[in-house]
Amino acid sequence: MSNGIFNVTASKILANRLAVMALAASLILGAGPGLAQEKVTETADAASSDAFADADTGSLRPVADFDSIADETERSIAIFEETGKVLQDPRCVNCHPRGDSPLQGDDMALHDPPVVRGAANFGAPGMTCNTCHGPENVDVVAQTDDIRSIPGNPNWHLAPVEMAWEGKSLGEICAQIKDENRNGGKTLAELVEHMAKDDLVGWGWKPGKGRKPAPGTQEQFGQLYEAWVATGAHCPAT
Repeated sequence: MSNGIFNVTASKILANRLAVMALAASLILGAGPGLAQEKVTETADAASSDAFADADTGSLRPVADFDSIADETERSIAIFEETGKVLQDPRCVNCHPRGDSPLQGDDMALHDPPVVRGAANFGAPGMTCNTCHGPENVDVVAQTDDIRSIPGNPNWHLAPVEMAWEGKSLGEICAQIKDENRNGGKTLAELVEHMAKDDLVGWGWKPGKGRKPAPGTQEQFGQLYEAWVATGAHCPAT
């Protein structure tokens, strides 16, 4: 690697980390995400735009599209496979990793700066999730395209490791979702409510600048889940 390329790469990494550290420091000192954003923006490229503002983020087929499948088991499986567009999207998988570190970005890279799951899926003492992640997304306009916002939600945390989806087939994820020992003790009815109404799940469709939303809408996702349960909640073979 030439010195020039190395310097550009190093500069981007440094800019990313400085942006996150600035927000974290502001939160720790009680300044709040808003002020942190202002401080980072002072040294930013004000012309930076949201790369995904007009991007095609994909879609979900409506439940009615599956009515033509006569066999109920086949229809149920087809509906669940449609929900897989969301379940296997980076917006979901990043928070359902198989390891002890969250993932980030559309390439599902390891979280930077490095963090760990912790005993309660909320980070290690002194570096809990809410050190940097506030109750809502915070736009960060840094001198790099690699970081545009820091995600936020009042309940921001990693999914328990027994709910890890990373690297699993859709059939394996389906069996896991139905298993009350691995889905947080939820019944099928409670799963429908969770997928359709939970605010943290809903973050996947409003992830902040620099991230593609999950396909479709949470309402469509919930409707598909309800239809899947109504048709017997059958799983794909793989």
